[in-house]
Amino acid sequence: MSTVLSSRVVRRRAITYAALLGAAVVLMAVSSNPLVVDLQRGLGFAFRPIMSTIDNLGRDLSSIATAVGEIDQLRLDNEALRADNDRIRAANRQAEELRRENELLTGLLQLRNGFEYKTVAASVIARESSEVQRRIVLDRGTSDGIEIGDVVIAGGGALVGRVVEAGSASSTVQLISDSASTVIGHLLASAATGEVRGRLPGSLLMENIDSAVTVGLGEEVVTAGIELAGGIRSPYPKGLVIGRVIDVRRDANEIVQTAFLEPATALDRLEYVLVILDYQGGLPPAYEQPTDCLPGEGGTLPDSEQPCIEATPAPGS
Repeated sequence: MSTVLSSRVVRRRAITYAALLGAAVVLMAVSSNPLVVDLQRGLGFAFRPIMSTIDNLGRDLSSIATAVGEIDQLRLDNEALRADNDRIRAANRQAEELRRENELLTGLLQLRNGFEYKTVAASVIARESSEVQRRIVLDRGTSDGIEIGDVVIAGGGALVGRVVEAGSASSTVQLISDSASTVIGHLLASAATGEVRGRLPGSLLMENIDSAVTVGLGEEVVTAGIELAGGIRSPYPKGLVIGRVIDVRRDANEIVQTAFLEPATALDRLEYVLVILDYQGGLPPAYEQPTDCLPGEGGTLPDSEQPCIEATPAPGS
């Protein structure tokens, strides 16, 4: 049985081989025939545009795929560049802010080193603005030596205002632009004085200037720092810069004139200030005020070197 199967397999293989060999001989014979060659050439020429189109289409598809890949890569690169630019801009802004703060603090330090009064630096942590009030809140208070009435200045010795409230860790400053603020100012060029009052939203008025004085635009105004007999002196030290004249108008009575001032510092954008701790303005302390002498005291108070003044004479005496 197995011998029969083996003979069948051999016969099939032989038949297959003979058929393939015959087909190859036929194809070789046909391919060398001039008619077949011409037919092949004709078919090749006829199909050449189609094949060229197919080749071009393939190349176009490949180019499109390559372009899409490049565009996607460019998009990723652009996003990375934008992120880098954002980081660089943020770093530049931070560096610029640090530089600006450093300049402000350096200016205050130089002012402090050359100032005759003891001061403490403070940061502005809040602002209070209303229709009539202009105030700021500082991060320093009584624990730092600040008291009500202390004078506050900014860079360049510009006058800011006075402390009107003081807590242990913070204090409130009434700005000179507050409508309730009054400072006696001194015009440097003309040597005239006047009352500098706050005027909303942020400018200043210098009133009651003698009309005989010629006030020039751009003229600087400083604190007069007036001192009177008996130890009475201005609430503000002499020579602090208040502002400069930007306009002048003569009053209707023609006896006095009014000057409009631009503050020496941007009061609504203050960040750091100095608080003067050891200037005593206004009335002197009670123990330093002159006192009427009693008969027989010889001009001094008992057990003291404090001078006294003569008793005020009674009317008609």
